[in-house]
Amino acid sequence: MQSEVLPGRSFPIGATVYPNGVNFSIFSKSAKALELLLFDRAGDPLPARVITLDRKQNKTFYYWHVFVSGIGAGQIYAYRADGPFAPELGHRFDFNKVLLDPYAKAVVGWEHYSREAAMHPGDNCAQALRGVVVDPSAYDWEGDAPLSIPHEDSVIYEMHVGGFTRNPNSGVAPEKRGTYAGLIEKIPYLKQLGVTAVELLPVHQFDEQDVQPGLTNYWGYSTIAFFAPHTGYSSRRDPMGPVDEFRDMVKALHREGIEVILDVVFNHTAEGNEDGPTLSFKGLENSAYYILEPDQEYYSNYSGCGNTLKANHDIVGRMILESLLYWVAEMHIDGFRFDLASVLSRSRSGQPLEDPPILWTIESHPILAGTKIIAEAWDAAGLYQVGSFIGDRFAEWNGPFRDDVRRFIKGDSNMVSTLADRLLGSPDIYPHPDREPSRSINFVTCHDGFTLNDLVSYNEKHNAANKEDSRDGSNDNHSWNCGVEGPTDDPAIDALRLKQIKNCLTILFFSQGTPMLWMGDEVRRSQQGNNNAYCQDNELSWFDWSSVKREAGLLRFVQTLIRFTQSLESFRHERLLEVSYASQKPHVVWHSTELGQPNWSEHSHCLAFTLRHPEAAEHFHVMLNAYWDTLTFELPPLGKGERWYRIIDTALPSPKDITEPTTAPQVRRKKYAVEARSSVVLMARIG
Repeated sequence: MQSEVLPGRSFPIGATVYPNGVNFSIFSKSAKALELLLFDRAGDPLPARVITLDRKQNKTFYYWHVFVSGIGAGQIYAYRADGPFAPELGHRFDFNKVLLDPYAKAVVGWEHYSREAAMHPGDNCAQALRGVVVDPSAYDWEGDAPLSIPHEDSVIYEMHVGGFTRNPNSGVAPEKRGTYAGLIEKIPYLKQLGVTAVELLPVHQFDEQDVQPGLTNYWGYSTIAFFAPHTGYSSRRDPMGPVDEFRDMVKALHREGIEVILDVVFNHTAEGNEDGPTLSFKGLENSAYYILEPDQEYYSNYSGCGNTLKANHDIVGRMILESLLYWVAEMHIDGFRFDLASVLSRSRSGQPLEDPPILWTIESHPILAGTKIIAEAWDAAGLYQVGSFIGDRFAEWNGPFRDDVRRFIKGDSNMVSTLADRLLGSPDIYPHPDREPSRSINFVTCHDGFTLNDLVSYNEKHNAANKEDSRDGSNDNHSWNCGVEGPTDDPAIDALRLKQIKNCLTILFFSQGTPMLWMGDEVRRSQQGNNNAYCQDNELSWFDWSSVKREAGLLRFVQTLIRFTQSLESFRHERLLEVSYASQKPHVVWHSTELGQPNWSEHSHCLAFTLRHPEAAEHFHVMLNAYWDTLTFELPPLGKGERWYRIIDTALPSPKDITEPTTAPQVRRKKYAVEARSSVVLMARIG
């Protein structure tokens, strides 16, 4: 029996399940006609039913809506929209193109999907993506809830869901490699590493075909559905599988005390520029969703990816907000890292706004109040807002921390004073006294650029595999190959590289702020010098699980370093540390090789500091030598009964390079010879 079709209502937007059917609502101001397509199966070339929406019965203001009884969760659907194709007026309607609901919570049709078919004239129904009706309430969370771990207690591990277990040597069954389920199997590794949060590269449904022919869009910065988990990361093939498997992963991580942060891409979509495909937004209301050039025919490209979402348009801003709310309320996500977040501060015409509505809404929304919100505070068109991003809650990726630590470790001149600021929480960048230092997300490497191993192994990028004639990827890497470009059999060079890696990690974790590691840096993962592996879905990018055993010494160093620094109160300040020589509050004192006489000169390559937290009885002396020869540092005098004990010396082989406080060897002399290009951390205690 044919199900009943009723007018429906304009809210909620998307497909909403009710006991007797599903309400569909979608925005299109300028469409003249709209069709809802219902499919029996994901791979069917044609819909089983087409429902034509009437402008009088099924449209309220700019929302088209219909209620279909007798269907429910699992129903596969899509749309067609008819209207003017007038690029000079900002309209790109094409009734031949089947369109994905912007609010779709699951996406199917990948087996037959063709990006090319969506780019060229003609009907693409058989090769188009379709949405799936999802009932978010039909899942047993077993009491799970977001963890709300404070920034000051956090260690973030940026990672790629697929690349983490896709390697055949992962030990994960073939059908689960590269999936949410595969990640679940590796949670014990993350737990042992000591991280408190995973920051997942994009898991919103993205277009893997948005790339040069013969390659795969691996990173996922090519979103096509902001409410749907990426189908390619699911081991299940049923339409609802990706949603439930993703939630299984979140629940399993939460059980082990690990938060889930999503890297979200609200600055552009997979539809590209005027030559790109019509998948969803273009065919529904092009000029509402995208910032267009004054002539309306071309797309403003503040993202560097062909188009720019019009985030401060009411409709788009609402979609962004409702996406975030959905992932928190229904998928239990703990936070978000906003890719090229400065795009969200641009007006409808692309000009920077002093008070961008969407960012203030995200900042102040009560449902998001307990989540981490992290901004990559720049865009691809020169807008750089590190230190000036809006609001009281946004944390920021500290790009200068990355660059300045690299330059100091490499041995560049005039870096000591700048490094001191980075160690202290970057007060030169974040001068507001009430801003918590932990809102600086400190990192030396991330997905975008060299791995930590490659940072010390290559002077130049090697991106030929990307098929862009090495025009892609940054040329400004502040890297040093330690004497030989790429892999080497020279044990002295390899030892220097390992020492430089440990120097970077020591500075990262002994700095005020929230530390972030990039997947595999703890075991020297290499991309063979490729600093833009966005299209390399192969062993170049995947985690190599054989390195866990091969680099056991470095892995132990990182595990111990995280465990030790996470146990300290010295890195949990709500205010910037005082720079003082006598204080009962947490404070730091700067030195060089001589006590109390830091050398801020252009040619200085060393810095020492004493870090004290009197209330917690924590007392450290840290010596950083980026010079190419051994330097002897004076040690501060201690109180009665106190002794210095060596926690870290990156010049020593494992396991002497880092020790637990209870087994640390005592330092009996008044001076310490710090070897060339190495770091030392001493801890004072009674006994």
